[in-house]
Amino acid sequence: MFSPLVAVFRTPELRKKIFFVIFLLVLYRFGATLPSPGVNFQVIQNCLKPTDGQSSAQEQLYSLINMFSGGALLQLSVFAIGIMPYITASIIVQLLTVVIPRFEELRKEGQAGQAKMTQYTRYLTVALALLQATGIVALAANGGLLQGAAAKEGCTPSDMIDDKSIMGLVTIVIVMVAGAMVVMWFGELITERGIGNGMSLLITAGIVARIPAEGRMILKERGAVAFTLVIIAGLVIVAGVVFIEMGQRRIPVQYAKRMVGRKMYGGSSTYLPLKVNQAGVIPVIFASSLLYLPMLIANLTSQDGQPKGWQVFITQHLVNPTDWVYITTYFLMIIFFTYFYVAVTFNPQERADDMKKYGGFIPGIRPGQPTADYLGYVLSRITLPGSIYLGLIAILPNVFLQVGSSSGGIQNLPFGGTALLIMVVVALDTVKQVNSQLMQRKYEGFLN
Repeated sequence: MFSPLVAVFRTPELRKKIFFVIFLLVLYRFGATLPSPGVNFQVIQNCLKPTDGQSSAQEQLYSLINMFSGGALLQLSVFAIGIMPYITASIIVQLLTVVIPRFEELRKEGQAGQAKMTQYTRYLTVALALLQATGIVALAANGGLLQGAAAKEGCTPSDMIDDKSIMGLVTIVIVMVAGAMVVMWFGELITERGIGNGMSLLITAGIVARIPAEGRMILKERGAVAFTLVIIAGLVIVAGVVFIEMGQRRIPVQYAKRMVGRKMYGGSSTYLPLKVNQAGVIPVIFASSLLYLPMLIANLTSQDGQPKGWQVFITQHLVNPTDWVYITTYFLMIIFFTYFYVAVTFNPQERADDMKKYGGFIPGIRPGQPTADYLGYVLSRITLPGSIYLGLIAILPNVFLQVGSSSGGIQNLPFGGTALLIMVVVALDTVKQVNSQLMQRKYEGFLN
């Protein structure tokens, strides 16, 4: 059972990569706890203290946003912005390949085109990080960032920032933007020189770092029975996520024999794997990011006096994660982005042309356009359950919170479906990459 793990650490190259990833993750967590200059760390800690009883809707939504930064966002740390601007920029650039012909040409140019796309992604990341840092610092300066926690002892949200001069606020924004660039660099280094996807591992590291504290809070406030039930529910969700993530539709592909020079090639049978969850966790992350924007806009545009009608609607329905309007919107957005992302990343026409180019065909289906139509039909059929699965896993904590708030029971569910989904998907992807490198060195892999 442990022989693959022993083989990993016996291989100098793999051992070096793993230690390199661990070193960068430790640096990332250190930066996530390092306060930005001019921030009153004691006031923030008083505001973030867990309280007994019902938490406000704004606090619950902030806990969802704070999850992706591993607790760094609400602490206004150096890495408060985290990896989200880079992920959002990457998704936007990928989606723009459908709209902008120049991006489509770059995608087909190979490594040189990919380098240019990466450069555009970095520029967009700087812009998004600057926008997000400015919004967060502005909210913190006027006391709107942790307004829902104002009733706690020693918590004055307007005192989160000591120096509220223009120069002081600009300094905090610059530090946060620079921190986002360092995090982006960490992610690219992990992807290039380590094991697994760097961006996903950074998000997972932030989620995992919060689990011990949240588990201890459940054990203290709810008792051992509730803690045990939460652990069992988490294990059931993990088992379900692993089952769905490993599911795939294997389309048989036959390659005809062809003569190249004096050698015969082809004549083999293989399959084209189409995963049930072809989009991964990207739709969940993108939907979470977009749902944060209405609250940010409402807080930035709010003024003293009577709020406007659209601000009241956002405050009542799109800020509260337990509201059914929020839950329904979140669920529908995940389904939409799942279909959209799959349509962007998987082109049936290109796959059909590649198969025809190399003499491949699906038994019973003619090459060319009929093959593309068949792949599109199968992909649309398996994307539906995949999108519903993603939506259900993501809204599961919100439904529990809604039921708990109406019955006076559970008020917080830290081991949410989104967090478990990201952790399991990233863990499976990392194990597969380690397994492939072990197989190249003729070791028995983890997944055998």
